[in-house]
Amino acid sequence: MIDLYYWTTPNGHKITLFLEETGLQYKLIPVNIGKGDQFKPEFLKIAPNNRIPAMVDHDPAGGGEPISVFESGAMLLYLAEKTGRFLPTDLRGRTEVLQWLFWQMGGLGPMAGQNHHFNGYAPEKIQYAIDRYVGETGRLYGVLNKRLADREFVAGTEYSIADMACYPWIVSHEKQSQDLNDFPNLKRWFDTIAQRPATIRAYEMAKTINSGPTVHDEEARRILFGQNAQTVR
Repeated sequence: MIDLYYWTTPNGHKITLFLEETGLQYKLIPVNIGKGDQFKPEFLKIAPNNRIPAMVDHDPAGGGEPISVFESGAMLLYLAEKTGRFLPTDLRGRTEVLQWLFWQMGGLGPMAGQNHHFNGYAPEKIQYAIDRYVGETGRLYGVLNKRLADREFVAGTEYSIADMACYPWIVSHEKQSQDLNDFPNLKRWFDTIAQRPATIRAYEMAKTINSGPTVHDEEARRILFGQNAQTVR
């Protein structure tokens, strides 16, 4: 059994996509980040960066004590190795998947996240910041669109954890001021993944956890965007 500490964010969706694809048994433990649940001591024991998602695997490969994992990319890699699925075992195939997984973690996620912040959440609309992150998000969409010109999925012919990492960050393309019609290969890929039964299940489940915006008042804004060095002391 896997305990998944989860909220309905793109990074949270990555893990439910994997779990729904594989049928691994898991228990959802909601962590309402707009109310500060991420600062509870029991959560910080497994997620010292006070960010979701995180998980505890009570049945790790080889047995032994439960293993806790935080950071969504590390979690996808852990689960892929645990199950032997969605990550090739040959050197070249594995490298293809991992480099695009890290591309999402280091590029698409952070840039789209800043896009969300300055476009939607920032109390002061700073045009330079909006232009910077909308433009960089568009550049990364272009990279992915070009990559998908001659292959079905990000790392080749097979659906992988690289696709699971990228897809949730494209779901909010309208909020990111991106038109998928400008990226036909990306749109084809996006529509294909959206129709997968596991994807549908994951996003329908998310609605039962949180059907509204996480940033819904000034207190939630303070909790999410007011953290500093004192927060973690």
